[in-house]
Amino acid sequence: MTKYNDTTYALLGILTTECKSGYAIKQLIDRSLNHFWKISYGQIYPTLKLISQEGLAEIRTSSGNGRPDKNEYYLTEKGIEVLKNWLEQPIEHFPTERNEVLLKLFFGHYQSYEKQKLLLQNYKEALAGRYQTYVAIEQAIQQDTSKDAMYWLFTLDYGKRTTQAAIDWCNFTLEKLKKEE
Repeated sequence: MTKYNDTTYALLGILTTECKSGYAIKQLIDRSLNHFWKISYGQIYPTLKLISQEGLAEIRTSSGNGRPDKNEYYLTEKGIEVLKNWLEQPIEHFPTERNEVLLKLFFGHYQSYEKQKLLLQNYKEALAGRYQTYVAIEQAIQQDTSKDAMYWLFTLDYGKRTTQAAIDWCNFTLEKLKKEE
């Protein structure tokens, strides 16, 4: 069986939702997946082309209300099987984090206490904003009655919990730095 990249599998998964056009896919990515899985706009259309060429999806052209025609992608049985097969495989890549705050703090000995404090306070504020975004997304998902909603809430809960843990870490680290100062 052909092995595809993660973007291909992500788009196959997205095609199981109501998102069928490139534009709708990009909107879904920006609203949800982008919080834990980055896919650039430039990856979407080449991947959709590959998916259709491989027979994983078929293209249907839709037109409506004076708008230009748009291509919509619908999974084929083969596409569903490829997605299911990938979902059942063990995880190949354990998540790694690239965190500029941690990198700067690692070398914090060369930074003033005030700059360290500011770095952590700014990070904590950004995290609080992210957490509020997750709360708003959660409220929207809770209105969704689809079978997918429960799974979307699982991934959102992960984001909320890791963000809260990072906020707690900021508070702990700020307190430790204060004691050392």
